[in-house]
Amino acid sequence: MAGSLENRVLDFGLNELDAFATHIIICASEPTVYSLASIGAANSLGNKAYAAGGAFGSPSTHSVNGRFVASTAITDGTIVTTGTAAWWAAIDSTNSRLLAHQSLSANQAVTSGNTFTLSSFTIRIPSQ
Repeated sequence: MAGSLENRVLDFGLNELDAFATHIIICASEPTVYSLASIGAANSLGNKAYAAGGAFGSPSTHSVNGRFVASTAITDGTIVTTGTAAWWAAIDSTNSRLLAHQSLSANQAVTSGNTFTLSSFTIRIPSQ
């Protein structure tokens, strides 16, 4: 039988997103380290800045199992480099940390000077 993680253990990982994420970045390729998702990186096409604690909500119980955080929907992200967005990343620019990343549901051509939108999404840690 598999072990189960309790809410406190799950929340400590998700609290990093809730408390420290300062930007959601859209990227051309997978940002596996902070330098690939940081503002101004060649891979970084655009961003939405937040005060720490503004990009994600507090951890909550997921309806399937485990815990999750939901992002704040973006309606006014700034495109700084023309390219094809394929990934998003959540970063903590204060401490130079990549916190999370995932591929977009579909690649999107973006043009410098325009804005981007991104619906709210969730990041879940299952308890089992």
